[in-house]
Amino acid sequence: MTRLNVPQVSRRSLLQGASAVAAAPLITAMTRSALAQSGEAINFTAWSAAVDQAKSHITGFEKATGIKVNYENFPAAQFRATLVTKFTANEPLDVIWMNDAWTPEFAEAGWIVPIDDRPELLKYNAEIEKYCVNAMTYKGKQYGLVYYADHMAFMYNTEILQKAGITTPPASWDEVVQQSLKIKQAGGPQYPLLLALTADAWLVEMVGAIMNSYGGRFTDDKGNSALTDPNNGALPAAKWITDAINTHKIVSPGALTTGEIDALKAFGNGSAAFALLPRYRIRPLNDPSQSQVPGKIRIALMPQGTGAGAGHYTCGWVRYFGVTPHARANKEREAKALKLVEWFGGKANNEYVFQKMLMLDLGVPFCTTPLNKDKDIIAFYDKWVGGADVVNKQASLAVTKDVITPWFGEWNETNNQVWQSIFLGKVTAEVGLKTSSDKWNELKKQG
Repeated sequence: MTRLNVPQVSRRSLLQGASAVAAAPLITAMTRSALAQSGEAINFTAWSAAVDQAKSHITGFEKATGIKVNYENFPAAQFRATLVTKFTANEPLDVIWMNDAWTPEFAEAGWIVPIDDRPELLKYNAEIEKYCVNAMTYKGKQYGLVYYADHMAFMYNTEILQKAGITTPPASWDEVVQQSLKIKQAGGPQYPLLLALTADAWLVEMVGAIMNSYGGRFTDDKGNSALTDPNNGALPAAKWITDAINTHKIVSPGALTTGEIDALKAFGNGSAAFALLPRYRIRPLNDPSQSQVPGKIRIALMPQGTGAGAGHYTCGWVRYFGVTPHARANKEREAKALKLVEWFGGKANNEYVFQKMLMLDLGVPFCTTPLNKDKDIIAFYDKWVGGADVVNKQASLAVTKDVITPWFGEWNETNNQVWQSIFLGKVTAEVGLKTSSDKWNELKKQG
């Protein structure tokens, strides 16, 4: 079974080993020349996405401010583990890309610090979707500036469906099975549905999307695990995926070792009729310079499950720029780091440059509401997605993860392995979900 290379340490030990550096007194402003002359570069650490865009925007920042930036990026699947290692080794990180799922854990460990005492950054909240602000907030403190928000999308290849005589994409998971079998009978792909089910950071969002469409939740209103609730959608979702692999054979067994980027490449070469992928992947999939199926990929609403509470729901998330205690322990370094955060997460030269760049270049969505009326953004949707109606409706049905806690990372290591064991048939869905449920409740009890 595929396993993440994540240090096996408890959250308590992480907290005990966390830096206790307190933020230095804040400064009101520093001039461009003073910041540049101080000479120290800012360390910006990210995962390996939008690398060209990040480098381009850093170059613009350095030219505009005279501040140097040391930029590093690491594979997304191992990024949390990389950060854990770097923080526990007290490496000098200043600005990091943050997954909203890690906020409580990193905040409790003292690896990120609030920015809600910085009005020059908080002013952007007035033009950011409220749920995005909430996703960066923990115990009443805001920990960064968002650069994108997205959700898992159900995509389909119009040409493959047409060849099988299918005119409308599936509206339910039962229809996904029916259409997939019809596509196979018509000589289409052997495995019509592409899922990326390797045990990495994407798995909770991949299974979460299907679970949400069944009306499922990870936790109940009191924060206890809901995975063993017979009325919860987690069980039918787990059984549906397992059957799709082992009974209907519409999902390849290789899905369990397939990462999100590998699924993207396979879907882009026409290997499947359907795929669950982050919505922003629609841009490269329809780009003739990056895809073998340009113009053929469209987005449908997430297929609906069965049972109470089922609907076209999906899993949504937010990614943002976080600031470390190291950045705020020195007033000059702090000023530089916060300028970098604003340049990326706010405005650069009075415009939302980075957010717009990500959308137009990569299809990466944003939380910044003024861009919804931007003529270039509207033209983007028309060209690459076939209009904004479906994606906007799906965005309104996105459900943020209800497991965002200080112990999320530790629990999710177990949770990922559980879901893989279920798919492999090593344990029943009932037994597997109980294991994940017990782990969650154990960690919650520890606090």
